Amino acid sequence: MANEPTTTITGNLTADPELRFTPTGRPVASFTIANTPRFPDRTTGQWQDGETWFVRCSAWGDMAENITTSLSKGNAVVATGRLRCRTWETPEGDKRSVVEMTVDDLGPSLRRAIVKVTKATREHPAAGETPDAAAYG
Repeated sequence: MANEPTTTITGNLTADPELRFTPTGRPVASFTIANTPRFPDRTTGQWQDGETWFVRCSAWGDMAENITTSLSKGNAVVATGRLRCRTWETPEGDKRSVVEMTVDDLGPSLRRAIVKVTKATREHPAAGETPDAAAYG
């Protein structure tokens, strides 16, 4: 979709990512990233916590499976993706809206963690690859 805002967010996973499959068999991971901004209080010199914000996220395909295999509750992550606003009406007639992120890339934050990267092997080509290119990836 054209003109979707792309952004990068950092934070911690609030729970283990959940893996589901669409009726056609396509994997999708769902998870929430929480971030509490911190700022110095100029009068006391102490750090203060701002209001925690939560971003509901989804990731698709091989990345969805890699996320659920690699990450868990509490992990610090860096996510890049496209924001979308979804609106609906409750059964009581109240209007609600939420901003969600479709994740294009996600990884652990190396500010607070050390990781060992293991290349994923696939039995099928990744999106946009030809079968021959997948054999050499």
